[in-house]
Amino acid sequence: MARRNAELAAVIAETGWSQPVVAAAVVRVAAEAGVDELLSVKRSHIAMWVAGTRPRGRAADILRETLSRRLGRPLTLGEIGLAGTASDTVTGSEWDTDTLTALVDLGRNSMDRERRRLLTGAAVYSVGGLVLPRDPWWDEAPQRARSRATGPNRRVGETEVRAVREMTEFFARRDQRHGGVDGRTALYQYIVDDVARYVSGVFSSENSRRALYSAAAEAVYVAGWMSFDASQHESARRYFTLALKLAAEADDAPLAGHILRAMAHQAIDLGHARVALELASASVERNRYAHASPRERALIGVVHARALAGDGQRRNAIAAIHRAETDLSQATTGDDEPQRIWFFQEASLAHETARTLWALGDLDGSLRHFRASVRHRKTDSFSRTHAVTLGYMGTVQAGQGNIDAACQTWSRALDAMDGVQSGRAREAVVTMRTVLSPLRYRGIPSAADVDERARLALRRVI
Repeated sequence: MARRNAELAAVIAETGWSQPVVAAAVVRVAAEAGVDELLSVKRSHIAMWVAGTRPRGRAADILRETLSRRLGRPLTLGEIGLAGTASDTVTGSEWDTDTLTALVDLGRNSMDRERRRLLTGAAVYSVGGLVLPRDPWWDEAPQRARSRATGPNRRVGETEVRAVREMTEFFARRDQRHGGVDGRTALYQYIVDDVARYVSGVFSSENSRRALYSAAAEAVYVAGWMSFDASQHESARRYFTLALKLAAEADDAPLAGHILRAMAHQAIDLGHARVALELASASVERNRYAHASPRERALIGVVHARALAGDGQRRNAIAAIHRAETDLSQATTGDDEPQRIWFFQEASLAHETARTLWALGDLDGSLRHFRASVRHRKTDSFSRTHAVTLGYMGTVQAGQGNIDAACQTWSRALDAMDGVQSGRAREAVVTMRTVLSPLRYRGIPSAADVDERARLALRRVI
């Protein structure tokens, strides 16, 4: 006879949820992760698991993530009485695992099933894994790195830092033009083969160590951003977390703010408003915003505005937009600013402002700023972002009831997607078809044309 799972029962009691509510929440998380076999979970399944029946397949991981989100902290499978079921990856331990170990671990040939799922994006996005460590962790991070044992590795200095930065810039620019789907595995491999070796090297000075760690953090961050754009969301979260650890060990506060901003951006897009605001708020704390260049402050600030809007804080969101506009106006060509912020120009600020106003229900303001974004963007260098902006703009126009204008804009978006391999671009195409579906048989030529083009585009926009 199965032993009653008292640990799971206790955690469910802590959530304050009834078993039917737990079941409904599990279905929502399963749908988000594309785990179709769990879409039929009901109260009876929860009751059986509490009674001692072991969940099959991905159920234990999905259940853990569901309960972690409710409680606002990462749970292990052991804490819900399911140790040894599926993969017992301890999400919260990411902050305590040695950074070099985590880097090297990305390239282990003997990956277990969970790591393979992470690299292919099939793992559920762990909101519980976004819980940040407390202040002492950040204060102690540089010393942890300085005291890390080094092996019989090469001496690392300016040459290696420059090499990492050059490679990172190549992939960052490629991502802006073509999207994150194609080429990201090459960056993953570079991080494993070279960046990890540099991090474990012997440094001639503390400045050299910090410079290399910052460069490594940016490389890992770009790998995370490419995974995010490819809709490989849990893989992206883990790369962002690793990049943030490297930035903390480099004692590079602006870079940490930059990465936290990306994590907030991802959480906003995935609909996790509360944790997005926590991440965005962290991005402006501990000198992350104060010590950043004006252009980087503008980027961090406007994503903070989006998070505030998602939380319904209209006045604060508008104030944050105005600060971001002021910050960007103070940025001039030739400033001593990091290369990672090269892409953030007027078009980018207008895009993020439009999304903020959209979240606040101001469709006219949103449309005005989307138009400004399209007008200012250099489309040859930013094909992916241009296509996505046009996709959003068309959706706003459709929301205003102007289907003809929406179809014209969407047609331009589909033109811009030529050569783009992006999960976000694909999502824009899916949205087009969803919005147009009620009009599919009404004989509207513009709607029929865009719908057919979107259907065909889904075959090539991965």
